[in-house]
Amino acid sequence: MEAPLRPRPAGDPPEEQQQQQPGGEPPGKRRRSSSSSSPGPAMGPPSSSAPQEGLLLAAAYVYDAQYNRNIPFETSPQAVRLYYLYNHWSMQAATYFFIFLDLALALFEEPAVYLLPFLATSLVEVLCLLVFFGRLVHFAQVTPRTVFWKDTKNICIMITILVTLIDIIVYGALRISTIRGIRWSRPLRPIFLINFAESRQIRRAFRSIRNTLPEITYVFLLFMFSVLMFSLMALKLFGDRNLKTVEGSPYFTDYLEIVFDMYVLVTTANSPDVMMPAYDFSWWYCLFFIVYVIINTYIFMSVFLAVVYNNYRKHLKNEIRKLAYMKRRKMIEAFNLLKVKEGGEFVVKEDQWKHLVKLVAPHISTSHRELLLRISDEEQKGCVDKKSFIRLADLLNIQVITIKLHNHPLDIWFPHVYNSVPSLFIRSMVRHKGFVWMYDVIILINAVFIALDEKNPYISYAEWVFLCLYIIEILLKLYTYEPRTFFARNQFWNWFDTSIIIAALIATVLNTALKTVTIYNSQQVLDIVFILRVLRLIRIIDSIQRFRVIMNTLINIIPTMLTFGGLALVVYYMFSIVGMEIFNGKVKFFAGNTTAQHALYCGNPSLKDTTFARAKYCKNNFNDIASSFIVLMELTVVNQWHVIASGFALVTHQAAKLYFITFHIVVVIMIINIFIAFILEAFFVEYSLEKSEVETAIEKKIQELGVGIQEDELLDGKLLDNMETSENDLGGEDGTATKKKLKGLMFKIASKRYRTVDALLQRMFEAEIPPEEEGPSLDEILNLSPDDAYPKKPNL
Repeated sequence: MEAPLRPRPAGDPPEEQQQQQPGGEPPGKRRRSSSSSSPGPAMGPPSSSAPQEGLLLAAAYVYDAQYNRNIPFETSPQAVRLYYLYNHWSMQAATYFFIFLDLALALFEEPAVYLLPFLATSLVEVLCLLVFFGRLVHFAQVTPRTVFWKDTKNICIMITILVTLIDIIVYGALRISTIRGIRWSRPLRPIFLINFAESRQIRRAFRSIRNTLPEITYVFLLFMFSVLMFSLMALKLFGDRNLKTVEGSPYFTDYLEIVFDMYVLVTTANSPDVMMPAYDFSWWYCLFFIVYVIINTYIFMSVFLAVVYNNYRKHLKNEIRKLAYMKRRKMIEAFNLLKVKEGGEFVVKEDQWKHLVKLVAPHISTSHRELLLRISDEEQKGCVDKKSFIRLADLLNIQVITIKLHNHPLDIWFPHVYNSVPSLFIRSMVRHKGFVWMYDVIILINAVFIALDEKNPYISYAEWVFLCLYIIEILLKLYTYEPRTFFARNQFWNWFDTSIIIAALIATVLNTALKTVTIYNSQQVLDIVFILRVLRLIRIIDSIQRFRVIMNTLINIIPTMLTFGGLALVVYYMFSIVGMEIFNGKVKFFAGNTTAQHALYCGNPSLKDTTFARAKYCKNNFNDIASSFIVLMELTVVNQWHVIASGFALVTHQAAKLYFITFHIVVVIMIINIFIAFILEAFFVEYSLEKSEVETAIEKKIQELGVGIQEDELLDGKLLDNMETSENDLGGEDGTATKKKLKGLMFKIASKRYRTVDALLQRMFEAEIPPEEEGPSLDEILNLSPDDAYPKKPNL
């Protein structure tokens, strides 16, 4: 028997990642459907015995393996039950709610979008801190004490809570004394979002930045050396020629200004403006700027992306290996808790296996559970061996839909008519590819008519013709295909087409009726009609195979992209709070109908006759967090960012440009490049998967058992999706009877595409691990380095 699972060392090792599993569920929350389990293992009654306690502990291990959790917890019965509660979706949802409530307080604090009294915001923040502290105490109850106090995440949370409380007290005392203070703890609020266990993916994104920093630092230093060298050359070339900028100021006479302008030129935001004075003087000088752009914009920026992408993939492989090995170790620990010796080998009895699955996934049906047992116990020996047991976590993650045969209602009500020769001809015509092509042509013709003048009566009449054609298409499809299959849960495009056509029909009828009422302005309804007409053109995407592949790829990687949304939120929030403290009130916006003279220069004389004021950038300010986020988004887009930076430098100090340069380095050079690296990796994996139709061994096993169906069998007019209801639940625990009934059901894998790149890469790596291989020990897993090839480096 292997050694019990040991707690991990201090810190936040990469293996502590929680993947978003197929089906797109958020971490810690699983769908209540036929293909998913409850939000956590069912705790069940504490019935009697050590075997029951071992079953609960084994369920916790399987639950962790299923969702790639690596939270160290005590193995006592009380600690295990507290661990279940800690991972319950409601507890995690409450944690996220208070985290975002804490972040949202910036909307109501000075400078505020909607100002609330300090007492109100401070009380809400204290409440949030109490919740965070309670969550931390709960975590301490399930985690070994030595591990808890060595974990830097916990220390960060406690220090942030203490610092925030001190800041609230000090700031409140200063307000009572009518002394202006600064809430310097507000930039620390995102620490709660980063460091709670629910935010593993965001921590992992920060680890990607941290791991990439050493390599990117060398490239950045070389890049800055190049900028400084070219800036010095520019000073010597143009500084003594008495050239003027378009605004009349001296051209390239101040070295620090030259460095800033040349840095901006790397982003192309001031091109070709920065070159024009020298270019006007002599066209030979354009060669200087062309060489500079080639070296720094195209070569160095490409090197940045290459370095980030290479390091991202290297560390991604390392973390995926750790996840795969850790999951296997968890399943082995669960097996060791339940195993009994039978026939010279250790196995888990069928009854124990069923109880375990009920604890981990209590809401899957009996038929689904029986299918999983058939896959695990292929020879129907009444027990599950170690090799099959280890696959249980993967089995539970596969979204399975039960299929039941149904006849078309018209085939039941009017069989002679529905099966007549004309009816069969109509149905075969609708199923033919030519029917799809014909309506693709109709959509394209409709697009031409949409672009024409709406006021032309013939164009208006043509819209009714197209609507009638689309309605006929829907009716013919409903006549051909079984309606419940046509509108199944996973038939997105059928729902989309029907909804758009019905909405367009209603809006067109309403618009026509309103036009007869001369005193009523129906422009808003008309706008809705126009939008609905244009949306119908999206249907062409589903008709062209390569379009559909690309769209499905983009849709599948969206859930994982939310990780970078959280990363951007953290960075934007910190920079916004700092920006408000530095630039609040320095730039003011005045409505267009104001007659105030100072409105021409944004309420600050320092901006008079500047590009910032002439471009009417007054609304780009840091006077509240909403405006700050918009400014940071504009800086991320890069275009004209130097105008914004120069404007705020004029109203404060030239050193303020460092704030904007720092933001550009952190967001545009580092985070955006990591995001691009992620998109490249995700798109390559998803796109190649779509083309190769990769299946796991488990999915193939479902097909081999003869209880699977192919994707193209869904629209044959007889199969009904999503029938995991009580009417087809097999019921009972009698194994023989249930297995016989199982043969009358069909099962379908809901999707062959895994919705996270990590999940796919992990399965690809697991396929390279021999089934009998238990992997390295826990200490070796935790210490795996990106260059370690144990047992061999996978071809990810």
